Amino acid sequence: MNGSAYAGMTAVAVRQGLARGELSAEAVARAALDRIAEHEPSIHAWQHLDAEGALAAARALDARGVPGLLGGVPLGVKDIIATADLPTRYGSPIYDGFRPAADAHCVSAARAAGAVVMGKTVTTEFAYFQPGPTANPRNPAHTPGGSSSGSAAAVAAGMVPLAFGTQTAGSLIRPASYCGVFALKPGFGLASLEGIKPFSPSLDTLGWLARSADDLELMRCAMAGAAFEPLQPPAPGALRLGVCRTHEWPAADAGGAAAFEQALRLAEAAGAVLRDATMPAATAGLLAAQKTVMAYEAARQLDIEWRLHPEQLSAALHTLLQSGRDCAEADYRQALAQADAGRRTVRALMNGLDALLVPAAPGEAPAGLSATGDPVFSRVWTLLGLPCVNVPGLRGPQGLPIGVQLVGHPQRERELLAVAASLHPFLANAP
Repeated sequence: MNGSAYAGMTAVAVRQGLARGELSAEAVARAALDRIAEHEPSIHAWQHLDAEGALAAARALDARGVPGLLGGVPLGVKDIIATADLPTRYGSPIYDGFRPAADAHCVSAARAAGAVVMGKTVTTEFAYFQPGPTANPRNPAHTPGGSSSGSAAAVAAGMVPLAFGTQTAGSLIRPASYCGVFALKPGFGLASLEGIKPFSPSLDTLGWLARSADDLELMRCAMAGAAFEPLQPPAPGALRLGVCRTHEWPAADAGGAAAFEQALRLAEAAGAVLRDATMPAATAGLLAAQKTVMAYEAARQLDIEWRLHPEQLSAALHTLLQSGRDCAEADYRQALAQADAGRRTVRALMNGLDALLVPAAPGEAPAGLSATGDPVFSRVWTLLGLPCVNVPGLRGPQGLPIGVQLVGHPQRERELLAVAASLHPFLANAP
């Protein structure tokens, strides 16, 4: 198997090939390393690549002959997530050379299911805004988004079919939109955060990126300890989608707005029933509430770094942490209360709907690598803890990807992924 043939394979296809004896885990890992060697010099997706460890793990899988749910699937791990056998830098020079004592729960579960960890993917500083060196595979002059920068780029470039990311504001959905891949931000509680550097515990969410909705479901099953069954996408004519441009709609640029309107036309032409789902005026403060919660909690989670290594924190992070330290507890409690009220409001808004169809990002990936773009269209859904999926397929005026975001019901991630699988072909095959 060469790197080009491997790059087009989904995780489900790798798993099936190993189960049928058509592939070996070592051959897949070598193909992944070939693909990485070809594209990493221009993409810089990896903070630490572990070629020897990946090949050793693959050979051990072949020797056991029991592929497991993720058997032989190459996996990228965002460098905010602990790995005992690899450095974990958290995107900060403060942690150069740091080696955790144990794998994070998600890494341990993935390895137990047969995944082959290829290495650690680049993250922004503590998963906030200060970017690393990663470039967008669709155009290296543009950002891949953040904070799951390396994971999104590695999947988009065909280096790995699956990668872990995290989201506290928009760190899964936005880079997935910019890079043209799928991403699942589950609802609160689905995936353990044990072993992941906390930033804002009320918001932090583990998720993953892939090139198909079925691959997202495969990882969901691995994390939940459930048996995998391929998705059964509903017929497009059976979809009931709520159109929600959100209070943040003015943040969409011309290309982003046009792509969203195109998605609505394509969904309707395919037979989906679209219903207006305008957010009530009372929810207009949820964006500010998310920012309050994030700043207040980050100031406390990163207190040691603030006190002992202030000179090694970026100016942007300094500003956030100072605002969190200045935030009154009453304002923080009020923001949490707004989130509770917002969940009740959105639950009523989604009654009778399969999902909300909302923007994923303001538009195409911005030019340059000095910033990662605006998470404005994800902040509210992260605050509310609702499952979200980026569905790729559309293009902007510069030919770069623009995704659409599906927001689903709590604890119904599989159903949401099935909706994404139903919608995706109509976006991907748009004229």
